[in-house]
This record gives sequence, C-alpha cells and structure tokens, in this order.
Amino acid sequence: MYRSTESATTHRQFFGAGEPRSPLVRAEYTTSWAGTFRGLAPNSSDMNVLVVGGSGFVGTHLSEELVERGHEVTVLSRSPDGDGLSAAVDTYAGDVTDYDSIEGAFEGMDAVVFLVALSPLFKPDGGDEMHDRIHRGGTENCLRAAEEHGVERFVQMSALGADADGSTHYLRAKGRAEDLVRDSDREWVIFRPSIIFGEGGEFVEFTKKLKSWFAPGVPVYPLPGGGKQTRFQPIWVGEFVPMIADAVEADEHVGETYEIGGPDVLTLREVTELVYDSEDKSISIVPLPMAMANIGLSVLGRVGFPMGKDQVRSLRLDNTTDRNDVDAFGSDASELTTFPSYLGVS
Repeated sequence: MYRSTESATTHRQFFGAGEPRSPLVRAEYTTSWAGTFRGLAPNSSDMNVLVVGGSGFVGTHLSEELVERGHEVTVLSRSPDGDGLSAAVDTYAGDVTDYDSIEGAFEGMDAVVFLVALSPLFKPDGGDEMHDRIHRGGTENCLRAAEEHGVERFVQMSALGADADGSTHYLRAKGRAEDLVRDSDREWVIFRPSIIFGEGGEFVEFTKKLKSWFAPGVPVYPLPGGGKQTRFQPIWVGEFVPMIADAVEADEHVGETYEIGGPDVLTLREVTELVYDSEDKSISIVPLPMAMANIGLSVLGRVGFPMGKDQVRSLRLDNTTDRNDVDAFGSDASELTTFPSYLGVS
C-alpha cells in the first residue's frame, strides 16, 4: 500500500458512438456474490455511484454489491445492454474517448469507479496504441467530467506493475492514468489487482484459447517459457468487489494505492494444469522458448493474430503483489478463496 503525500479486465473495448441516457434496464441477475462477505459500512449513507465500464466482468459484480448496500448505481459503457446487470441499475451509453458523450452521466454523482480496461492478454483491435487511448485518455475524460460536476470520490482500477515508463503499452497506459488520478484534486483511491477470477471472467478461458491457438486438436500444450516464467496471484471477484465498495464509502482509503492479490501464487503452467484437471482432461505441457514465441507472435500479430510482441512481454512479467493490501479491508489473505477451490480441485 502506498500513501500519497499530496491531496487526496472481458476483452471488451468501451468506445464508440455516444448515445443519450438509456431507460432503466430490467435484467435478471442470476449469480450474485454481493453482500456475502460484509454488510453495509457503518457510517455510509445512500450515494449516487457511477460505474464506468460497469457492464463488464468486475462491473456487474460491483454494481450488484453497491445496490445491496443501498446505493443508487448507474453503469456507463459503450453498450450497456443490461445482460448480467441488476434490475435496479440505471444505464448510460457513452464512449470514454469522447468527452461530450459521457459528460452528462456525471451529473449528480457522489462517486465514480473507473473500471474500463482492455485486456493485457490480447492485442486490441486498432493496435497496442489503443491502450493509451482507452486507459489514459478515458481516465482523463472521466476526471474532467468528475471535476466539472463536483464528483468528489474517484476510484480507479489499475493494474499491478503500472508504470508510465513500463515495458508494455498496457502498463505504460495504466501508469499514466494513475499519474492523472494522483494529480487531480479528487478524493482518489487506486487499486492494483492481480488476475481476477470468477463467473464471467476471462482468466480460465484464456488458458483454453492459448491451447486452441498453439496446438489445436492435439494433447500437447506448448506454453511460452513452459509457463514457468509468469506468476499470478489470482483473487476471486466475490472478495475483491466488496473492497472497491468500501473504498467508495470510507474516507480512510482516500489517497491510497492498494496492491490486491489472492492467497496463492501460481505459475501459468500451474494455472493451466488446474483448469484442465478441473475438467478431467489430460494435457502435456511442453516449453516454447520465449525467443521463438516472441518472433512468432510478432509476425503473426501483423496478420491479425490476437497476440503480439507486447503480449509476449506481458508473459515475462510477474503479476504478484509486493505487499498484499487486503488487510486494509479487514481480510486475511490466507482465508481468501483459492483458485483450485473455485475450480473444485484440491
């Protein structure tokens, strides 16, 4: 956890033509982890909360959690069609790269949660430069709108390793977005989570997609570096979103940057084996030299393959916390849900 001395991830892209405020969406939310682990914050009052990028994986869970706590929630995204959203959630269609299309959504809000993200695991449509356009540019527009409408609380979901001088487009864009948030005069809180897993997440499916890309139809799985170079610290979405909700409500979190991870550190190889074990499938993992992967994916990325050089660089980087800050939210890391238990394997 970092304290400032100054004032206080499905593969979806939230950009496109802006539209006026849409009517209230009535959608059935069949799977909810909201309220499972903590109740209403003792000193919180009803708030109007705007969840930007709220129709995605984390956003649908967070919106349900906020509704359960008694808040009025509006989801802002490119296409808020209501799938997976609580019937109590209002929606607003807009493009975070187009200020005029989103500015009106901030009127009357008490807090904003910025969840918009392109996946670091896939090459974005439009190229890796889209990370800057969405992560940094989108954050800049949302901060401007928040300031215009006097929205005090701004909660930003960033990423572990975010750095304006980082080694990938994704990490650089996330780092620059963090700098904008810290330099603002909002009551900001920043989260840097590791991989988030749960119903609707991309983490499990990613391991299967790698197999279909690199070795379709055969029981051999060539992983870059043998899957041993990349380590993750997966956290269950049902335990992560209450922490975000706490940051929306509680002043004690203002001006903090939290690194958040689960109880276990797992390599990509271990994650892959667990996923296939959970489906009673046998897989033989063979190492694909990182140099070969880098060259091969760099070439394939130029002809439309969904991974490229930037994504190979990501697979060289650990996605683990320096210090797990879940205790700032009353959680004991050792008691959190493990990835194997979520999959139903020991």
